Amino acid sequence: MSAAPPSVLTEGLTKIFGRFTAVDHIDLSIATGEVMGFIGPNGAGKSTTIRMLCGLLRPSAGRAVVAGFDVARKPEAVRAHIGYMSQKFSLYGDLTVRENLRFFGGLYSVRQSEMAERMRFAITMAGLEGRENALVNTLAGGWKQRLALGCAILHRPPVLFLDEPTSGVEPEARRRFWDLIHDLAAGGVTILVSTHYMDEAEYCNRVALIDRGRLAAIGTPSELRGHALGGALFELACSPLGAALAALHRAPGVIEANVFGDRLHVLLADASAAASLHTLLAAANVRAEAPRPIAPSLEDAFVRLVTRTRRPEAAS
Repeated sequence: MSAAPPSVLTEGLTKIFGRFTAVDHIDLSIATGEVMGFIGPNGAGKSTTIRMLCGLLRPSAGRAVVAGFDVARKPEAVRAHIGYMSQKFSLYGDLTVRENLRFFGGLYSVRQSEMAERMRFAITMAGLEGRENALVNTLAGGWKQRLALGCAILHRPPVLFLDEPTSGVEPEARRRFWDLIHDLAAGGVTILVSTHYMDEAEYCNRVALIDRGRLAAIGTPSELRGHALGGALFELACSPLGAALAALHRAPGVIEANVFGDRLHVLLADASAAASLHTLLAAANVRAEAPRPIAPSLEDAFVRLVTRTRRPEAAS
């Protein structure tokens, strides 16, 4: 039996605005029912990629197929088979919960015979029972986002694009939102969700790391953590951080040193080199505690992978 085709496929997908390349030859393949995280800083190209996949922007080069339709040739068919939730809250605040659902159901051409059942599902999913007649402007951020998700799936699309859906939402509401995402994926919905919250990548089946329009890596969270670093990682509490960074960047055996909050994460070629860090920093008039070995986070992996991809540009 042949494998099912991917729900989302891109080959060399590129978008250029004048002299600026926003998306640079991206290759992605997302299976049915998979939650793919699209992780990167603001301005990395996440939103532009998603807008092309939604048929809202025409690619400059390459191709993309979503739910079996080419986004450049059949953008209307693509839009009929996807749900899209933008990073900016898109519902109407002066309408009630029920009125917003009815309006978006009409936009998505939901049959009148199915509208009531779809609206009940969306209200239950969002946890808004008893608030159907509340104005959307009166709802807390987490409820608004869950309602927006409900509106995006009223027509039961097989593919869902979520562009930074939890931006500005409190952590507990973010976690509940991800529970909803996994419930949808368990039902066979394919989901591409962009975020700049590195902790949210842990909730994804696979993660695509993007920087400056290019993919730095794709893999499961454990794969990215395990294979990206190529050394031993230590956490170091020290002061001042700037002087410590300068000293470490010159030190033998130090692959990387980066600021994480009020501490440094130091990647060493050999763990045995950690014993000499205190002496090295003391010589640079840096106060430092003993380095502590730590497991790499996805943020560590992202910093390392981005540094690798940028080095050829810096050298040219």
